[in-house]
This record gives sequence, structure tokens and C-alpha cells, in this order.
Amino acid sequence: MTITERKNGNVTILDVEGKILLGEGDVQLNKKIADLISRKDTKILLNLSQVPYMDSGGLGEVVRSFTTVKREGGELKLVGVTARIKDLMTITKLHTVFDIFDTEAEGVGSFS
Repeated sequence: MTITERKNGNVTILDVEGKILLGEGDVQLNKKIADLISRKDTKILLNLSQVPYMDSGGLGEVVRSFTTVKREGGELKLVGVTARIKDLMTITKLHTVFDIFDTEAEGVGSFS
């Protein structure tokens, strides 16, 4: 899994590519979020359009990241969620927790 960071105004977009799995992608995501928080970049849009699969460990890390960012006064939102991950979010009722957007422009525009 790779994570590419870019900025759109004051929003940090993390483009995630590859599977988010327990012991692999979850560790990378954790480190990236910790790095952003240390730099006070707490408006984060997580682009999951290139994530074909996420296991329970990966999903747990996305939830942990959300909680960590929120505790620091920031926001973490999702964009480009694939049908498979959208189903996972619905089954676990996490679609009621996360702000999920279809397009990057909508996601970026939702930050105040």
C-alpha cells in the first residue's frame, strides 16, 4: 500500500493505493496521520478510490484515525469509497459516522 499526500488549500488529501490490511497498510496509515497531526494538518480527506479491499484491521485503523484527528480538533472525511468498502461501511453502520463524498471537490468544499 502507498499513501501520497497533497494539499488543496488548507485540506490535506491522502491518496491511498492498495489494500489496507492488518499489519500492513494500517501501520502506514497510523504513521501518516500521526505525522499530519504533529504538523497541525488536521483537515484530512482520505481518498479510497484506489483501495480494492480493506480487512477488519484496516477498517479499525480508519476508525482510529478518525477518532485521533477528531480528538485533536480536526476532521477526517472520506472520498472515492468503492462499492465493496461502501458495503462494509453500511454493514458496520460506520456510514453514519463518517462524512463520505463521491467527488474530491465535494469533500474539499465540506471543510469549514
